Amino acid sequence: MKIYLDNAATTKVDDEIIKAMQPYFDEKYGNPSSLHTYGQEAKQALESARETIAKSINAEPSEIIFTSGGTESNNLAIKEIAFTNRDKGNHIITTKVEHDCVLNSCKLLEKLGFEVTYLNVDEEGFLKLDELKAAIKKETILVSVIHGNNEIGTINDLDAIGNICKEKNIYFHTDACQSFTKVPIDVKKTNIDLITINSHKIHGPKGVGALFIKKGTKIGAYQHGGGQEFNKRSGTENIPGIVGFAKAVEIAKKTDLNKIEKLRNLLIEKIEKEIPEVKLNGPRKKRLQNNVNFIFKFIEGEGLLIKLDDEGIMASTGSACSSKSLEPSHVLLALGISPVIAHGSIRFSLSKYNTEEEMDYTVKKLKEKVAELRSISPLWSDKNV
Repeated sequence: MKIYLDNAATTKVDDEIIKAMQPYFDEKYGNPSSLHTYGQEAKQALESARETIAKSINAEPSEIIFTSGGTESNNLAIKEIAFTNRDKGNHIITTKVEHDCVLNSCKLLEKLGFEVTYLNVDEEGFLKLDELKAAIKKETILVSVIHGNNEIGTINDLDAIGNICKEKNIYFHTDACQSFTKVPIDVKKTNIDLITINSHKIHGPKGVGALFIKKGTKIGAYQHGGGQEFNKRSGTENIPGIVGFAKAVEIAKKTDLNKIEKLRNLLIEKIEKEIPEVKLNGPRKKRLQNNVNFIFKFIEGEGLLIKLDDEGIMASTGSACSSKSLEPSHVLLALGISPVIAHGSIRFSLSKYNTEEEMDYTVKKLKEKVAELRSISPLWSDKNV
């Protein structure tokens, strides 16, 4: 049995999405900037996709900029807001639990003379609103806070953060790659200036994403060339990918989310019931429907991951973008968890393709492998002395 539980890293592309993309590889392959028939077919597909994605967050089509994915969108938002608004100030606020591409963008800006405040979060990963308010000063130009955390599933309150930023006339950016289509976002009701989204977390293709840029936002061009994407991100658009992205948004269904949430709750319940000395990371409520993250005390998460893979169960020890690092998760450390304990974490992320039978099998094998690793762990032996 092969069980894929790493959907926060990437998802299987839906067959319906592959079918929608296919004509744009071999039949309608024109460049959307070309004036001939094939080019205009591609242009029509591009703008139709833009409308679909804009509608999903109640935005205007002209507020959607297509990119190569979440990392590029986050880089574009943070760096270009900083560079374009330097005359107003040089201070940026973010949190210690952001995706690496946000944190590394901020570190680069620090080298270029910007000041960055990295806010703490509480033990469940939520931003502390009082600390956000206290960190704001007259030089602050941007607040960037993740919506649904990619490692522990925490869903931050965009309304509350947006209101604080609006009151202080500060741009607000959120990385919504994990939450997009799972948690409703309405840019007409919530004060958000920039939103990062992508395709491959929602059963669309890899290599395509978008950035919502609210009309009137002062932001420069990230990539220069032929002036595509409203002069914000030049380069020939990835039409097959964009068509697939829009189709993924179109077919996202609430019924799938209800099913996934039930499986998530079942997996959490079974792990806590059948395996001793475990700790759920992140909240029980206000949590992404597909996210389960546990610490299995007294063992190494990497060792457990390999044992599970041998049994056909594919999961991760944290963010896929930093999975090759031997360092403990910066997200778990920010929750106040010690490095030794943090090394024992495993993230299971579910999709509409998972089943209850797979959850049962996963817990059965998880129980076996945890016991096996603990039997040779000096930490476990010391505990039981």
